[in-house]
Amino acid sequence: MTPHSTDTRPRRAPDSEPAEENHLEKPRRRWPWILLVAGALAYLVFRGAHKTATGDGSAASPAKGQAGARAVPVVAATARTGDLGVYLNGLGTVTPLSTVTVRSRVDGQLMNVSFKEGQLVHKGDLLAEIDPRPFEVQLTQAEGQAAKDRAALENAKLDLQRYQTLMAQDAIPRQVLDTQTATVAQSEAALKSDQGQIDAAKLNLAYSRITAPITGTIGLRLVDAGNMVHASDANGLLVITQLEPINVVFTIAADSLPVVQKQMRTGRTLTVEAWDRDLKNRLASGTLSAIDNQIDQTTGTVRLKALFPNTDNALFPNQFVNARLLVDTLHAVVLLPVAAIQRTSLTTYVYVIRADDTVEMRPVEVQQTEGNEVAIGKGIIAGERVVVDGVDKLQPGSKVSTGAPGAPGAAKPGAAGGAPHKPKAQ
Repeated sequence: MTPHSTDTRPRRAPDSEPAEENHLEKPRRRWPWILLVAGALAYLVFRGAHKTATGDGSAASPAKGQAGARAVPVVAATARTGDLGVYLNGLGTVTPLSTVTVRSRVDGQLMNVSFKEGQLVHKGDLLAEIDPRPFEVQLTQAEGQAAKDRAALENAKLDLQRYQTLMAQDAIPRQVLDTQTATVAQSEAALKSDQGQIDAAKLNLAYSRITAPITGTIGLRLVDAGNMVHASDANGLLVITQLEPINVVFTIAADSLPVVQKQMRTGRTLTVEAWDRDLKNRLASGTLSAIDNQIDQTTGTVRLKALFPNTDNALFPNQFVNARLLVDTLHAVVLLPVAAIQRTSLTTYVYVIRADDTVEMRPVEVQQTEGNEVAIGKGIIAGERVVVDGVDKLQPGSKVSTGAPGAPGAAKPGAAGGAPHKPKAQ
């Protein structure tokens, strides 16, 4: 009997090799389908992009047409014909015509104060009273002495007449007559001195009533009633400042002086306007009254003085204002808002709106700028419309939709006749 031998080596399953072959075969079969689908998607994407770029798409074409017809919203203004003033600007200070510190001219006790602080007084109005009794006593004494000396003079004159009669009869020496003549002269001199004492006493009595030397406004009271006042007091009793009329002293550049002098020599009255610090409100209007006689070499400016009626007290002493001197007026020029002017390094231009609501870029010549208006020398005529707001979105030939300045939703460029530009440093 043959012994049975057992094979202990591991054996591969009979179907293991075909299973592995099936596993490798399936991915191979899916790859063609994946490539086919990817190609189809790429084709569709390319075709859609091409239609959008060429405008063949039915949805894209209307949108493009609508965008092409859209107008740019702008604010427009119309050029007009008018007059434009030429001004010289300068910083000024309000200066009163007169400022008086009222002091006592005699020594004494202040008995009465007849004014109120801030009160407007006129020349000659009673302001205060000093005790008059000492001066009344002095007047009485002077008048008594004068009466005594007057009586002595009358007696001396009678004696002189007697001596003259005796001298004619050669009854007295010549020396007696000469002595009596001198006595009469002395009495006359004494009486004249007495009259001076009387006048001095009357003057002191008048000085005891303190009256306003000028018409003006009273400041704060410096001394109260009951105090002793003296003619040598430094502070005085009160200060009166004249406010109507009032001066404004301002400076302009020395280079502008010949223009002002030429106008003054022709006898023309030059108008000066006073504006507030921000150049927003005109405070008063006056006339040029004087030009200083020398130029300040440190600043290159010259001082001018203008006179203002100031009936409404709009100007106050030591107030800082902006003075604007009108030296000339341009008549019948084309005027535009300053906002319409555009500038490059080569030219100055405006956007003109044509009849078909398209814009044209047109060069212009600026003749004079004043406030929010500019005078055009050439390049545009009255009646044409220009763009004053929204120019950053425009190109020559752009279609626009216009709105009036100040309309709801529109920008607000400077209106004609507004506040002037701030003056440059002179």
